[in-house]
Amino acid sequence: MNHSGHLRLPPGPVLAALLVLGFLLLFLIVPVGTVFHSAFVNADGSFTTGHFGAFFNQPLMREAFFNSLYVAGWSALLASLIAVPLAYFTVRFDFRGALLIQTLGVLPLIMPPFVGAVAMQLIFGRSGSVNLLLNDWFGFTIPFMEGLNGVIFVEAIHYFPFILMNLVVALRNIDGAMEEAAFNLGSRGFRLFRRVIFPLALPGYVAGASLVFVKVFDDLGTPLVLGTTNMLAPQAYLRITQVGLEDPLGYVISVIMVGFSILALWLSARVLKGRDYSTLQKGGNSIQKRKLGPVESVLAYGWIVLVLLLVLSPHIGVLLLSLASVWSYAPLPDGYTLAHYSAVFSESQGMIANTLLYCGLAAGIDVILGTAIAYLMLRTRLPARQWLDFLASAALAIPGIVLAIGFLRTFRGIELPGTGTLLTSSWIIIMLAYSVRRLPYALRSCVAALQQIHVSLEEAAQSLGATRMSTIRRVVVPLMAGGMLAGFVTSFVTAAVELSATIMLVTKDSQAPMSYGIYLYMQSAAGRGPGAALGVLAVVAVGIGTYISHLLVDRASKRQQPARNEGESA
Repeated sequence: MNHSGHLRLPPGPVLAALLVLGFLLLFLIVPVGTVFHSAFVNADGSFTTGHFGAFFNQPLMREAFFNSLYVAGWSALLASLIAVPLAYFTVRFDFRGALLIQTLGVLPLIMPPFVGAVAMQLIFGRSGSVNLLLNDWFGFTIPFMEGLNGVIFVEAIHYFPFILMNLVVALRNIDGAMEEAAFNLGSRGFRLFRRVIFPLALPGYVAGASLVFVKVFDDLGTPLVLGTTNMLAPQAYLRITQVGLEDPLGYVISVIMVGFSILALWLSARVLKGRDYSTLQKGGNSIQKRKLGPVESVLAYGWIVLVLLLVLSPHIGVLLLSLASVWSYAPLPDGYTLAHYSAVFSESQGMIANTLLYCGLAAGIDVILGTAIAYLMLRTRLPARQWLDFLASAALAIPGIVLAIGFLRTFRGIELPGTGTLLTSSWIIIMLAYSVRRLPYALRSCVAALQQIHVSLEEAAQSLGATRMSTIRRVVVPLMAGGMLAGFVTSFVTAAVELSATIMLVTKDSQAPMSYGIYLYMQSAAGRGPGAALGVLAVVAVGIGTYISHLLVDRASKRQQPARNEGESA
């Protein structure tokens, strides 16, 4: 095999690396750096930590800080109470519908939490369906949606699939021999789960729970829709929009949010460091599925039905709200109509077109950058190439509102060439924010796709006289197409429901995408029907997109199998 091409630094990959690095520096590192810089300088440019002192001296800011920690912590705990039994039942016991339950369990991620928040108020609020029925039947109500409880409830139901998905994978990878040994030594039931199974699955659980904590801590849309502003993300939004870009407290809050995101992810890695969770026969002899007894079956199915009803309640609520002519102080709508959908199609065509434009361009940029980074990492010997992956993935730890504030501060006063329009008041800034925020998703798909292509296929093409560029164009890209498309779809559908950055960067209604439109509609009682209809359309689009991306990945891996076999035999 000829590896001499890898040892010198060819100009093509160097140029590609510089372009990718330039994009990441300009639209991620510099804006976030600007936010940090603004938190530590006075108006005259001198260094200070006084803004942090001012932050903690204000009772409202202290309250917002502790409320955000409280909500994120309790959301992760409540999400665990939903996800852990669900994962354990479906992996550990042999019963019908386990796969369906795992599939339905991931559905909440398809709906933006701020859309589900309004529907859950109608179902679980003070005069919602559940409390009306409880009051009629038993004479009491439960404050599901009061104050911070409402935010915790909505966030836990939305984000628990992160724990479910990670835990299911971890449970499947446990060596069954360890469980058998514990079982033979008399460990049964909950004791077996607590002492053997759960500790072995801990890496999956911690990964999921830390992700829930970070996502909830950073979320802006749900507290705003529920009218809870005494938390960090809403306070950052209010300070920058009401006081202005010169207000240091907005930047202090942003720094604290980024700090806690990184801290939570670092702690989750630290908790697992130095412990051995590996098993000897990984995948060869996974946990033996056991049959449920009659009483266990009733209890397990009862729990699962209850959880799934809870999990699907936002979807059911939004669908009913989108079809309801009137729905107030009643368990179900008084009448049904399609008027909200026709209103959306006549009033919101611009929003739908904007969403397609912004998300399509952002996803396209992400796939180009993701493919370039994947190729530079896996197929070249450029020094420090891993840093491109690290920098691109760092966007995961940056809340949308922090990136948006960084954009507004960094690019203020800069005009688009030849238009006279400010960059910060154009739609291009929204599209760029989407592409930075969703780059890690496309990158993972592109890396996975390239890892599956055997390098000998490229070497064969080059030995027949093809240049590196034509090899990439004729061999690598066609074989990566499935993964690239999956990355495009994932970036597209997740950008379509991005609210945190959107709400800061939209300067006029004609620029508004669907996520912002839903938020605007939900602000008034009259707009809730059309808002829900737009929400249903967004959920359907995300659902179809997710299904298509799974289909593409599946088809691509099947198509690559013969090519991989050829490469291995070569």
